[in-house]
Amino acid sequence: MSAIDPERISDPSRERPSGASDPWGVRRAEKLLTSLSGVLSARVVVSPIGEVTEVHVLVQSGVQPKQVVRNIESALLAQLGLRVDHRKISVAQTAEVEPIDVLDQKAVAMEAMKRGVLFERLDIQSQARHRVTATVTLKLGTDTVSGEQDSADSAKARIQGAARAAVAALDKILPQGTLELEGAMVLDAFGMQFAFAGVQVVGPRGQRLLTGTCEVKHTAEEAAVLAVLDATNRWLQTQR
Repeated sequence: MSAIDPERISDPSRERPSGASDPWGVRRAEKLLTSLSGVLSARVVVSPIGEVTEVHVLVQSGVQPKQVVRNIESALLAQLGLRVDHRKISVAQTAEVEPIDVLDQKAVAMEAMKRGVLFERLDIQSQARHRVTATVTLKLGTDTVSGEQDSADSAKARIQGAARAAVAALDKILPQGTLELEGAMVLDAFGMQFAFAGVQVVGPRGQRLLTGTCEVKHTAEEAAVLAVLDATNRWLQTQR
């Protein structure tokens, strides 16, 4: 059989309402082909008398064209009773197509890498004997790292403890050498409060002091963590 039989393919009363422009049931044939594994889209071309003249399909990268042709021949014959010469079937491949949400996630991850290490959260838990534990969680791309530091439960010590916890987390991503907090404090300037942090880098090429600042917008402890990131982010990007 070389032509599409409309009686075998479709129910005229259900799929070909008055005025429809698909008398040979081409749409159903195309829908069948797009259901095949690896096929992204399909187009069936027929002559005015319903004879199939061309079959064009677009398939995913990595799919074997010869296997696709065999699958098309088998599907059309088994489902529609239509025998099509393999020479009339054209197969085109596209580059690997990923869902848009996957592409969005990759774009976010790449942007995060460009921005360096990102602050995720700071948790401060009260302990016995008027002490607290600061836990800083940072994000690098899709990975997270955390650092902890115990300190006395006083304003100055909590700032130092939060900054040291941030340095402890950063030290886990440093490819070589180590980081050490030189100091962190909050000062008044220009009618606002700023956290200042100094971080010593100790590595194969010696020592280097990195400094950073951050305006206090939420808590002094959080600003101290962000000041540490401000001091180290650009330098860490050069190390990676």
